[in-house]
Amino acid sequence: MSTPIGKTLWAIAEGYIPPTSTGPAPQMTSHETACILNTTNQEAQIAITIYFSDREPAGPYQLTVPAQRTRHVRFNELKDPEPIPKDTDFASVIKSSVPIVVQHTRLDSRQAELALLSTLAYASE
Repeated sequence: MSTPIGKTLWAIAEGYIPPTSTGPAPQMTSHETACILNTTNQEAQIAITIYFSDREPAGPYQLTVPAQRTRHVRFNELKDPEPIPKDTDFASVIKSSVPIVVQHTRLDSRQAELALLSTLAYASE
């Protein structure tokens, strides 16, 4: 794609990692995911900051999305600088060095009748 699409600052105001799961891991593990699309010809340097209702923010969590690639980042798997707690409300801000597109997805498999939610994140810049 010759014209990059997306923005460099995104927000997901709603976040929650369910505390339990049913079904085989890792496919059916309850999770939050940021699906990041980079259509540019440059690597996207990503910084994710997590906000809570009752404590200071966590992060930034640093990662890279190669040029003209997608990366699905499970918030459950973010460990450095600290794991994101399960069963806790949070929000996230995602900053990128190049324009990207971010979609938010949650799999809640606490029950066998699982729930899947997906929506475009809020693009700011």
